[in-house]
Amino acid sequence: MPRPSVEAERREQILKAACRVISEKGYKALRVTDVARYAKLSAALVHYYFETKRDLVHAAFEWNFSRSLERRKSILDRHSNARDRLRAFIDSYLPRDEETEAAWRVWAETWVEALHDPDLRKLNERIYGEWRSIITEIIRLGQAEGLIVPGDPVLLANVLVSTIDGLAIQALVGSEHMTIARMQSVCDHLVKTMSVQSAEPVQAALG
Repeated sequence: MPRPSVEAERREQILKAACRVISEKGYKALRVTDVARYAKLSAALVHYYFETKRDLVHAAFEWNFSRSLERRKSILDRHSNARDRLRAFIDSYLPRDEETEAAWRVWAETWVEALHDPDLRKLNERIYGEWRSIITEIIRLGQAEGLIVPGDPVLLANVLVSTIDGLAIQALVGSEHMTIARMQSVCDHLVKTMSVQSAEPVQAALG
């Protein structure tokens, strides 16, 4: 039996490799042998940690989300006010670097599979609830600071989250009308409309 530290390290290797395969090839094309090759482990060892492909993929989807939040923890402490924190947090989710784009591709695969898998729907509901809660709390703090417009923080968070998701999917599929730069412009404008010093209509961002 491997030591606990070795087990944690190997699980990390396997989940990271699984996310890479999902990002590059998609869920349907994922093979345990590909995951093992990327992880530089044997297929038998992958099966030791994850008995089935389904177990592996579910764990990879959850790991992808946890990793995304972990990479952004410093953002929450880097800025002195909630409005700047919100802007930086959103900016960090723009799929303009390799790691963030790969994470978005895994997210897209999660959503597709959740259409057919009740367990994945539950997983999506739980981890997406955490993501919405983070945005909601930042907005609530910004309202308390007088920097974000009054209103239901949950509603405002849902507007932001749905906007980011929709724009990111368009950017990922290479839309000529929704480039990364355009996505950033729309997100920046939306944050401005939520700021106390700006009351410009959101429609202006859509041209």
